[in-house]
Amino acid sequence: MGIVFLIQDAASQELAKLTGTEIKPGEIQVTETKPEFEGDYTILLFGFAKQARKSPDAVGKELGDLMIANHPGIVSKYNVIKGFLNLTVSDEHCLQFLSLNFSKEEYGTQPENGKKVMVEYSSPNTNKPLHLGHLRNNFLGWSISEIFRASGYDVKKTAIANDRGIHICKSMVAWKKFGNGATPESTHIKGDHLVGDYYVKFGEEHKKQVQELLEKGLTKEEAEKEAPIMKEAQQMLVDWEAEKPEVIHLWKKMNEWVYSGFEETYRRIGSDFDKTYYESSVYLLGKQMIEEGLRKNVFYKKEDGSVWIDLTADGLDEKIVQRKDGTAVYITQDIGLVELKQKEFGSELSIYVVGNEQDYHFKVLKLIAQKLGIEGADGIHHLSYGMVELPTGRMKTREGTVVDADDIVDEMEAISERHTRELGKVNDFTDEELKQLYATIGLGALKFYLLRVDPKKRMIFNPEESIDFHGFTGPFIQYTYARTKSILRKEKPSFGNRGDSLLPVEKKLIIDVEKYPAVIAEAAGEMNPSVIANYIFRLAQSFNSFLTEQRVLTAETQEKKELRLQLSQFVANVIRSSMGLLGIGVPERM
Repeated sequence: MGIVFLIQDAASQELAKLTGTEIKPGEIQVTETKPEFEGDYTILLFGFAKQARKSPDAVGKELGDLMIANHPGIVSKYNVIKGFLNLTVSDEHCLQFLSLNFSKEEYGTQPENGKKVMVEYSSPNTNKPLHLGHLRNNFLGWSISEIFRASGYDVKKTAIANDRGIHICKSMVAWKKFGNGATPESTHIKGDHLVGDYYVKFGEEHKKQVQELLEKGLTKEEAEKEAPIMKEAQQMLVDWEAEKPEVIHLWKKMNEWVYSGFEETYRRIGSDFDKTYYESSVYLLGKQMIEEGLRKNVFYKKEDGSVWIDLTADGLDEKIVQRKDGTAVYITQDIGLVELKQKEFGSELSIYVVGNEQDYHFKVLKLIAQKLGIEGADGIHHLSYGMVELPTGRMKTREGTVVDADDIVDEMEAISERHTRELGKVNDFTDEELKQLYATIGLGALKFYLLRVDPKKRMIFNPEESIDFHGFTGPFIQYTYARTKSILRKEKPSFGNRGDSLLPVEKKLIIDVEKYPAVIAEAAGEMNPSVIANYIFRLAQSFNSFLTEQRVLTAETQEKKELRLQLSQFVANVIRSSMGLLGIGVPERM
């Protein structure tokens, strides 16, 4: 049990005596003591003063005395300042905690709690390669999945491949018109990149045709609809839903190119899924749900045959769920997928990792699922995240200005190589070891930079800044880990309690690593990996400061050496574990 929980448990017992009422541990707010005050943890007293019919300071003094008298193994001293009880954790507790836990590689993870969580992420369109926005999405989804798993949940990672619709038909039409039979093999272009090139080509041709129609007097809206290449794409979508053999054949062929490319990128960035759904397979289920909703009067049909839902009473507006020609819109397949996933996995919580431009979409989806009576609808949660931009500005796929994920990873590895060689500490590495090191540092820098920011915030990704070995970066933490392993290669810690007193810097490190389970719980509760990133950066900073101030292998006494070896081992374990929750590897040597 962590120190915060021990303090809450002990304080609840003593407050019950002071107030004459039962106070549950979870009702006691315990925070880290502010740096300007003496102490490690602080209890807010105002809520209990009224129950005890005493001033907050009086309650604090009595509670502090009781904590010292009855729980000396937890608290060694206290002070009360303006309604806050500041507690100093005893050296005895810290030393015992260290000796019991320093060698536990999985410290911080919780036993299975029987609850199920599904996390859907990535979910790309099959008309272009993954790009920078997909990287933030994948890293968030994968990390949230691992954080929930570490918190004891049964987690399923899923993706939905958006492999049908007008956007797919645009790439297909452009390839038919301009491809001349090109394949990934004949062009030596990765399959997803090749298909993406034709999506861009469609945009270029459409723009040209729109301009020609504008010159003939059409409005912009008319020109965009009447452009011949757009009409071809719309007809191809109708033909696809009618299962015309030649259209289905081309669709399958081009999608296979894309899936092959996606798989290569996923392997490289460390993304994996328990199951991938395909829009082409589930949109019909969605159309069945539309029919069911019409029978239940959840939806209504307009005179032109299109199907809608009126959500104005819920503070939203009217939303189309099926076009007048009977083709599905994006939310159609999402409705079907909600029920399908629930039947297959029965999750209490279903998390969708999707950009904040879809906030409205997911409000509508959840409401529709609830009105249709789909089991688990209340557990739908949209993990909304902000857009990622480059220093040069926003990216646009149709204009060919998107930076592909593969290119970003290549660039990160190249920057990693340059910075590592500048440090000049890898002369004894083999070529294969260097290649692996550059990949680990480059990808680690990329992931950490994208995950260190609260998901809700927009962010600018700066490749050079992300790989600074001295900043708030993944490489700084990786270097700290390698530093601990360098110490531990020379000498291993032994078991047992080491001494009866601690230096302030030693005690601070022990208290910092002890927080790790609470940090995981906070990250899961907020669905926010940046909680982990910020924690592990502060821990790495503390450990580096500790190594600057204190010797480990040449400590002043054998007792201190053993204590500091245990601390080094514990810090190494927590760094490795927490970076693992972010999907980041830590090299043994740097």
